[in-house]
Amino acid sequence: QVQLVESGGGLVQPGGSLRLSCAVSASFFIINAIGWFRQPPGKERDLFAAICRNGSTNYADSVKSRFTISRDNAKNKVYLQMNSLKPEDTAVYYCNVGRYYSGTYYSTNYWGQGTQVTVSS
Repeated sequence: QVQLVESGGGLVQPGGSLRLSCAVSASFFIINAIGWFRQPPGKERDLFAAICRNGSTNYADSVKSRFTISRDNAKNKVYLQMNSLKPEDTAVYYCNVGRYYSGTYYSTNYWGQGTQVTVSS
């Protein structure tokens, strides 16, 4: 059983920044990948960033150049630095344990509880 806990969400003005954290109860040496998902109001939950065991990262076009995913192996934490935030980034943000296979991210049933990010003036 792997537990994940997100933190760092909040209300921010357009153009502002936030840093989300995801604390993972398992070592990254046994986890293939960690993904960040977000679910805007009334919409589906979608993957937009992920970091693999080897440190490689992937981003959706909508966040590329604005968001950066990183990890601290010693603390078993994954971070999401979000800059130049836009109102359309408003969503509940979740981290997930997953794995990549043939270039595709597959999520598992291990999710955090989510953290709300609201971008509004």
